[in-house]
Amino acid sequence: MKKVYIIHENDEWTNHLIKRLDELEVPYETWHLDQGTVNLSETPPEGIFYSRMSASSHTRGHRYAPELAASVIAWLERHGRKVLNGSRALQLEVSKVAQYLELEAHGVKTPKTIAAAGTEQILQAAEQFSGQPFITKHNRAGKGLGVQLFHSYEGLKDYVLGPDFEEPVDGITLIQQYIESPESFITRCEFVGGKFVYAVRVDTSEGFELCPADACQIGDLFCPVGEETPAKPKFQIQQDFAESIIEKYEQVLADNNIQVAGIEFIKDADGTIYTYDINTNTNYNSDAEAAAGKYGMLELAKFLKSELNKVNPVLV
Repeated sequence: MKKVYIIHENDEWTNHLIKRLDELEVPYETWHLDQGTVNLSETPPEGIFYSRMSASSHTRGHRYAPELAASVIAWLERHGRKVLNGSRALQLEVSKVAQYLELEAHGVKTPKTIAAAGTEQILQAAEQFSGQPFITKHNRAGKGLGVQLFHSYEGLKDYVLGPDFEEPVDGITLIQQYIESPESFITRCEFVGGKFVYAVRVDTSEGFELCPADACQIGDLFCPVGEETPAKPKFQIQQDFAESIIEKYEQVLADNNIQVAGIEFIKDADGTIYTYDINTNTNYNSDAEAAAGKYGMLELAKFLKSELNKVNPVLV
């Protein structure tokens, strides 16, 4: 029987999906690609393939998982297998530069950003933000890696030349315009099957590590759940969300063959939307979903079942 094959590198982020697939009685197999081989002379199995490969894999000791996944996905696509969040999705997942260029090509406004490799180059780039606050972040990131806010060139210089500087895994640091919101929150829009599912408001008052997955909440200063329940949840699904930018987001996903994604934006004091992240290894916060009665992994499992039925019409 054909099945759903899940390409990933983190069991904790995949278990929630597996539970939903079990509920729906969808046959599946997981491919954990921290290590492995690709026999190019062999033919891939039949079925559909869904990639949950993450840009932050190196933070879990899986430095080359995205590179191995890229090889596997190329092999699958060469043989005509249906890959959801395939090669183009992975290219965008591991490069914010590629994300911003694609967003701008679709008329989606992004913050002013300069990509730099090398200490002197980072400092030179920061000179173009003279008199303005700016942030640094990693080009290949996830979970807010490398995000630091600076109000001066000297502050950045002390950081870059000091012992606390975080070297990006791909060597590329982004220096980016800081967008100040009247309130400390960003909005994350979730998509399954390329279509909008819901938007979640994320409180950023405690920091920039915004991964919504339950697994991220354990022992993480910037994640929403600690020993005490906060008076205001960090993640809240917004009811009756209706921003026109959703149409552009869906077009970006369609043109890049991305079926599952979370896209994040922030509004400035004038209400201008700046989009700064496309996350193709998207996760969902269980507390926020329970409060709203909306469940991203369930929608994803239903979508995978529907896609499998197209190649294996035996599921009810």
